[in-house]
Amino acid sequence: MTSHSAVVPRPTPSSERIDAIDVLRGIALFGVMAINLVMEFRVSIFEQFLGPRMLASPVDRAIEAILTHAVELKAFALFSLLFGAGLAIQFDRLATSERRAVLLLRRLAVLLVFGIIHLCLIWNGDILTEYALAGFIVLPLLFGPRWLVTLAALVSLALYLAMQAFPPAGLFPSRVAIWQDVMDANRIYANGGFLDVLAFRFREIPLIASLHAFVFLRTIGLFLVGALAWRSRILQNVRALFAIAIPAIGLGAALLYRGSEPLGTILLALGYGAAILGIAHFERGKTLLDWAAPLGRMAFTNYVAQSIVFGWIFYGYGLGLFGRLGITPALAIGIIVYAGQVRFSTWWLRHYRYGPLEWLWRSLMYGVQQPMVVAEVVAVG
Repeated sequence: MTSHSAVVPRPTPSSERIDAIDVLRGIALFGVMAINLVMEFRVSIFEQFLGPRMLASPVDRAIEAILTHAVELKAFALFSLLFGAGLAIQFDRLATSERRAVLLLRRLAVLLVFGIIHLCLIWNGDILTEYALAGFIVLPLLFGPRWLVTLAALVSLALYLAMQAFPPAGLFPSRVAIWQDVMDANRIYANGGFLDVLAFRFREIPLIASLHAFVFLRTIGLFLVGALAWRSRILQNVRALFAIAIPAIGLGAALLYRGSEPLGTILLALGYGAAILGIAHFERGKTLLDWAAPLGRMAFTNYVAQSIVFGWIFYGYGLGLFGRLGITPALAIGIIVYAGQVRFSTWWLRHYRYGPLEWLWRSLMYGVQQPMVVAEVVAVG
């Protein structure tokens, strides 16, 4: 007779994780952090829509150009690919569980709750809420055949590209609304107390939602592409990864140069991801990039921690540096925070199986408190 404990689904043991995916997630987190910091914490997220800014420092101009053309939307697209692959990995590894659908729905529901808390109380640039909502749409498709997932991915991305070429009237806020929001942000985020910032954050949510609406179909499509990459075993095929990386980066860069940013961004994200995964499969590449794996394993915790730290640095209830720093010193602060997270994540995972938020997320998903201390994992087997 099989015991009940033997059939309770458990999270993936550390030994079964694909280290290259953790490496890629940790590196992608740097790109996300850099963009969030320079373009959203340092100044209003909407300032970029008011036209080119005159930057006094040539270093600032160079860094902004690099971030805008090589990193900005590509880092977020790469994160979407990784989330889709991660969802497919969870889905396939729960194949023998009768509770697979319930567990994965609970996983997304918990993420949605975390996202709403992050969005409302910490930072309204949150991406977790969008990912949870997109996950609810993608999850049923994972029960279908590969051709259905492929078709859904192509349709989603085609509709996204069509929306970029022909934006629906009224979806994006007016220039007057953007200008007013930027003026209010410069006053409240820089000087307001916690409650002032909280109230303004709520006021901004409808404007922020319009930005998410423009990329929501892309998120769904990239989730599905990430799922296909996992199921086709491309993630473990070094030759296939480089066969994708080289043309994707070349074509993506050419499209960006010609002004076709939406498609160029998608191709560059695919190219970046394939190249880093391919490099990480080699022994020397693994040695070179291994520092990012602990950060990637704790990406959820580190992402939220960045929001808390940068909120305190830039908003009025902390140091109040909003609108007062150039790109270079702001990015320097980010690099220091990121380096600290690399060291902290490495230390933490020597002693604990998960990051704090990852542990809470999994415990709520499975409905059972997960073993946290490394010794406990060995004991549980």
